[in-house]
This record gives sequence, structure tokens and C-alpha cells, in this order.
Amino acid sequence: QVQLVESGGGLVQAGGSLRLSCAASGRTFSRYHMGWFRQAPGKEREFVAAISVSSISKYYADSVKGRFTISRDNAKTTVYLQMNSLKPEDTAVYYCAAAPFANSNYVTGHGYDYWGQGTQVTVSS
Repeated sequence: QVQLVESGGGLVQAGGSLRLSCAASGRTFSRYHMGWFRQAPGKEREFVAAISVSSISKYYADSVKGRFTISRDNAKTTVYLQMNSLKPEDTAVYYCAAAPFANSNYVTGHGYDYWGQGTQVTVSS
């Protein structure tokens, strides 16, 4: 089992940056692909980014490509989301999630078994 705790959210002006962190418990972190999702008020949860167990492969939603960067440190059992050039439409609760390494659907935002509690990101105009 994997427990996930996000941090790093907050209020930032448009054009600013934030770095989200997601700390995972357990010694099997390196066997999980990791993803970031977000949910804005009144909207469905959407896929933001994903990273493979070895960090070789990274995937991004078109809406964040070129602005957000996902990374992970398996030694620290932590996954990060660096968010630059933030826009008001990036305002949402951001969640990290873990998908077993055998699940290839993680790249499309599916097959995630474990979720964090979320961290709020608010971008003011």
C-alpha cells in the first residue's frame, strides 16, 4: 500500500511559479508510475502529468505542456510538479496518484490505485 501526501500549494499571481511535492510512504515507491491530476470547482478531475517508474518517460496534458515539469526522486520517495507561467485557469485542487508499474494506461490518466488528499493552487489574475 502507498500513502501519498501533497504539499506546496498556495496563492500565486498569474505568471508566477509553484512547486508541488508529493511524499510517498512505503519502500515500493520505485515500483509505481506517478501522476498529477487536478480538479477545479464544478469540473471533473483531469489528468495533468505522469512519470514512469524510472523517470525515462513523461507525459503532459496539452494545457500544461511547456509550462509544467514532472519529476521524481525515488531515493526520497517524492514526486514533484514544477509549475511555471501559471494562469488563472490552473486554479484547482491538485492530487498526486500512484499506478502499479505493470499498468501501461497510466499515460492516459487511468489505473491509479492510490491518491493523496490534494493541495489547493489558486492563481490570481
